[in-house]
Amino acid sequence: PWQNPYIESFHSRFRDECLLREVLLNLHEARVVIEDWRCQYNTERPHSRLGYLSPEAFINAHLLSS
Repeated sequence: PWQNPYIESFHSRFRDECLLREVLLNLHEARVVIEDWRCQYNTERPHSRLGYLSPEAFINAHLLSS
């Protein structure tokens, strides 16, 4: 389980923050719930490795400083 710590960390968060909080009744519902979580993860959720910015905010800050 320690082959790729970045992916292992992502999978752990995905499982804990998305999959274990929802009862997914069909494939369409799973796609909607996962897409909502992915959007929130990339646009709103702060990431410690990015200075507690979301990935979107981090990229925007980088582009503005370039």
